[in-house]
Order: sequence, then structure tokens, then C-alpha cells
Amino acid sequence: MTELLSDGSIDAGLAGLPEWRRTGDSLVRTIESPSFIDAIELVRKVAAAAEAANHHPDIDIRWRKVTYTLSTHSAGGITQLDLDLAAQIDVLAG
Repeated sequence: MTELLSDGSIDAGLAGLPEWRRTGDSLVRTIESPSFIDAIELVRKVAAAAEAANHHPDIDIRWRKVTYTLSTHSAGGITQLDLDLAAQIDVLAG
């Protein structure tokens, strides 16, 4: 099982992920794309990365704004898997 991160480790990880915020036991980022099609294309890329990592975000699509919520449900909170996927989403979002 993946270990939960301490508050200090989460804060240190978020220092390198300025677009992300902690909300309870999750990491959250909303990305606004230029168009709905662009937003869906990013969701497709994130879905492929998540599937490859076997770690899946909650995704809320609202027209051009997509909110990604990361939490390791099996561990009951934030793990290194969440920080790693957040960093991957940042790269994909460009």
C-alpha cells in the first residue's frame, strides 16, 4: 500500500506545483482551455497518463474549465502518486 505523505511533505511538494492547492485530503487544480475541444483533448491526454500510472483523478468538466482532483483513495489521502500525477498534468497542460 502507498504511504500517506506528512503535511510537511505535501507542502514541500506543492511548492513545486504552484497551480495546485490542497483541499482536505486532495490536491486540486482548475485549468481553463481556449475552447471546449481543447479542454476535452487535455482530459484525453490526462486520462492516458492516469491509465498508464494506474492512478486516476476525479475530473469535473465545465465547458472550457476542467477541475482535476487527486487523492489516493486506497490510502485515505495524499500520497506521492498524487504529486507525481499533478506534475504530469502540469506538463500536459503546458
